[in-house]
Amino acid sequence: MSLSSFESLRTFSDAHAKLSNIRFSYGTAGFRTLGNTLDSVLFRVGVLAGLRSKKLDGQTVGVMVTASHNPEQDNGVKIVDPRGEMLEGSWEAHATTLSNAPTTEDFIEALDTLVRATKIDLSKPARVVYARDTRPSGVALISALEDGLSAIGAEGRNAGVTTTPILHYLVKAINTKDTPDSYGDDSEDGYFRKLGDSFQSLVSGRQPAEHLLIDCANGVGALAASTLTGYLGGSLSLVLENSSISTPGALNHACGADYVKTMQRLPPSFADRMKPGQRACSLDGDADRLMYYYLDERGTFRMLDGDKIAALVAAFIVDLVKSAGLENEVKVGIVQTAYANGASTKYLSGRLPVKCVSTGVKHLHHAAEHFNVGVYFEANGHGTVLFSPSTQQKLAQYQPSTPAQSTALNHLVNLTKLINQTVGDALSDMLLVETVLAHRSYTGVEWDSLYVDLPNRLVKVVVADRNAFRTENAERRLVSPPGLQSKIDELVRRYEGGRSFVRPSGTEDVVRVYAEAVVRSQADELAFRVAGLVYDEARGDPSRRPKEFL
Repeated sequence: MSLSSFESLRTFSDAHAKLSNIRFSYGTAGFRTLGNTLDSVLFRVGVLAGLRSKKLDGQTVGVMVTASHNPEQDNGVKIVDPRGEMLEGSWEAHATTLSNAPTTEDFIEALDTLVRATKIDLSKPARVVYARDTRPSGVALISALEDGLSAIGAEGRNAGVTTTPILHYLVKAINTKDTPDSYGDDSEDGYFRKLGDSFQSLVSGRQPAEHLLIDCANGVGALAASTLTGYLGGSLSLVLENSSISTPGALNHACGADYVKTMQRLPPSFADRMKPGQRACSLDGDADRLMYYYLDERGTFRMLDGDKIAALVAAFIVDLVKSAGLENEVKVGIVQTAYANGASTKYLSGRLPVKCVSTGVKHLHHAAEHFNVGVYFEANGHGTVLFSPSTQQKLAQYQPSTPAQSTALNHLVNLTKLINQTVGDALSDMLLVETVLAHRSYTGVEWDSLYVDLPNRLVKVVVADRNAFRTENAERRLVSPPGLQSKIDELVRRYEGGRSFVRPSGTEDVVRVYAEAVVRSQADELAFRVAGLVYDEARGDPSRRPKEFL
């Protein structure tokens, strides 16, 4: 069977012609750019997803249409492999190649090359489950995706408007259905029941916490959080804010996890809603990131980011493993990126193995798989916990010798169900945090006091070409442009406890500058001085140079 058998491929491709002036790149989050430029990309991703499924003997592959925390006018798409994990690295290059074929003839030629090189049997079945977030551009993009699926003869299942983590869950649940490794019922109801039942078991008999205020980023997380409420059996009261999913321009605007992390302050809509001591959290646009925070007794905003979540969760799991009598058999490890606060790295390194990897969930996820229990959270609030297959088997077979061991074992087993192990999941992680707070009887104050963050600042610098900036050593050092790293090093030496690094975004033409120091004013100054270096190195327009860049 050859590509010529798919007669509609050429017709559909002509109907979804590529824009001539744009080059697309499949990065850490898939394709992501202005939504109105992505029609050809979505069609071609549909074809590619079908081929990926055929290559994997008809296993179901996922496609998620979202731009996560980006502004509403952006959109994007990523492919999810059968275990609910990110697309295999070698296929990212295929996605980039196909998306940039200038004409239908070039596209079909590139397809033929891919089919031959990867030895795809085109007679195999293809199955794809797909979903989108609430962005207005998603409707047309889904239509283009469906044309791609039709063109390659793939069977499509539309999961509708839902969160990225639910799509990942569905992919794994579909592929493990009716097997000993079943991940759960392959439906949204199955997802919510799994989370709700395990959470209720974990907090059973404990005093219900004060209601939790949730900033839904005016995104799809508002729909999912509202549904989740009905599965919690009164064990946790959720108050949803920023849930205007149909208001034009509201998505991620002055709200959401990325806003809170970057601006280091409350969403403006929360200013009159929170009182001292109250905790709250923010989701991002597709509900795969989570940021907690509270107001201290003086009413000052205190952020509890991914580093704080990792410290809270890891220590809890270590204690449960020890209480279950499994400390010699189950080893817990932490994976971080360069964005992790230096104080968190110091705190965790004294208690657990810590590994630093490049930014991006695929790097963190892969490294976490090397531990019996791998905890990974980026500082931006994206993360999860992975229990290795052998560890899950050990938990299922282990015979506790005391009631205390039995209780701890049950908690560990329920954690494997509560945690969405396919990808970072803001709602699953939120319930995980609430579980630990309930068991520890912690407020935000006690949690925050595990360690004191070094003051830090994250600054975005808009550049003409992010690809001019290349890094090494888990993105902690620049190798290009030449000479820029030595200038940064010289700046860093002037500040007590100073640390700074620069890395290009994987999704947009910006460079991110991170800096920390012992004193807040120095962290800010260091960040803006490095940002100024980057702006000048990138030949930014002097007349438009941000005034805060030093």
